[in-house]
Amino acid sequence: MAFLNSKHAALYGGLLTLALGSCAVVQRPDTDKPNAGLTLPAGFQADLYAQDLGKPRLMAFAPSGDLFVADQGKDPGTGRVLVLPDRDKNGVLDSAQTYLSGLNQPNSLAFHGGFLYVANTDGVVRMPYKDGDLKPGAAPEKIIDLPAGGRHHSRTIVFGPDGKLYVATGSTCNVCEEEDPHRATVWIYDADGKNGRPYATGLRNAVGLEWFDGTLYATANGRDMAGSDTPPESFFRVMDGKNYGWPYCYPMQAGAPQVWDQEFGKKTPAVCEAAQPSFATTTAHAAPLGQAFYTGTAFPAEYRGQMFVALHGSWNRPQKSGYSVITVDPKTGATRDFMTGFLGALGLSTSGRPADVQMAPDGALFVTDDGNGVMYRVTYKQP
Repeated sequence: MAFLNSKHAALYGGLLTLALGSCAVVQRPDTDKPNAGLTLPAGFQADLYAQDLGKPRLMAFAPSGDLFVADQGKDPGTGRVLVLPDRDKNGVLDSAQTYLSGLNQPNSLAFHGGFLYVANTDGVVRMPYKDGDLKPGAAPEKIIDLPAGGRHHSRTIVFGPDGKLYVATGSTCNVCEEEDPHRATVWIYDADGKNGRPYATGLRNAVGLEWFDGTLYATANGRDMAGSDTPPESFFRVMDGKNYGWPYCYPMQAGAPQVWDQEFGKKTPAVCEAAQPSFATTTAHAAPLGQAFYTGTAFPAEYRGQMFVALHGSWNRPQKSGYSVITVDPKTGATRDFMTGFLGALGLSTSGRPADVQMAPDGALFVTDDGNGVMYRVTYKQP
């Protein structure tokens, strides 16, 4: 996401006005067209799995195989957790069930140790979960308090191979020095929410958080108001005790040292020497959110071990960026389009905003679109 600075305003002013006036989702998925009007590589098919979901964000599969999704709702206190089961395994939703309601902007879910964990904007709650549950067996217990709201209100949780709970909290601002140590960081906790401490700092808004092959990966939304192409959106390997640059620095190229943010002007360029480089980048302001590594066998071999990322889309870039699902190679940093077509002619309208991707036990890929309140199921058949 980005807003143009004064150096670009004169050149792009007219385009900016046009783009800002058209950033809302104005089209529903075209179900009369193959793949609902979306474009996928040969052999792949996108089917509308669920609709009228509200604002579906990040997903998680229960140990039983039921699909759960966090629905942020339109207003605080209207968030829900939904269950979208397919128990006869025919690839078609049985029926959408509200598992829990009255939540404060839930964004992320995790199953661990017989509990379902929910990351609301103001903290993490958990409740006992048994296979097949469509309602909680007990009231949610709040185990972690987090600062609510701010410019970035989404909170993301994931359990590591060490059984610890990792929690990402975004910044309150575009670029600033935060007072609350939870902001723009990933914290680590015991599974019961105790013994929390900062794990990694300098991550402006790490919505996507995922472990793969013993490494924690994060998507990161770069700062605004530095131009249409600065900085690119970045992907990081997140390590204990390391800093990832924000607010003083940002990556401009994968694998290269971060550069000092001259417009912010705090500290000196030397502060960037400690900032970890990104391993991959994509178009500025595309807003990468949820991610998932493909470990199944239903897709061709070239997709195994690839990171799928939902690009939510820019909100004020003259030429829109994002609005797609891409793959990122964790070894080389190479990115490729996978699911496109959410942008209309000339990029002046959109038919959706991808928010998350999740691999199903059968190897299908699920994609949430919080702009239209729908979910897609992507499968592969040899062309």
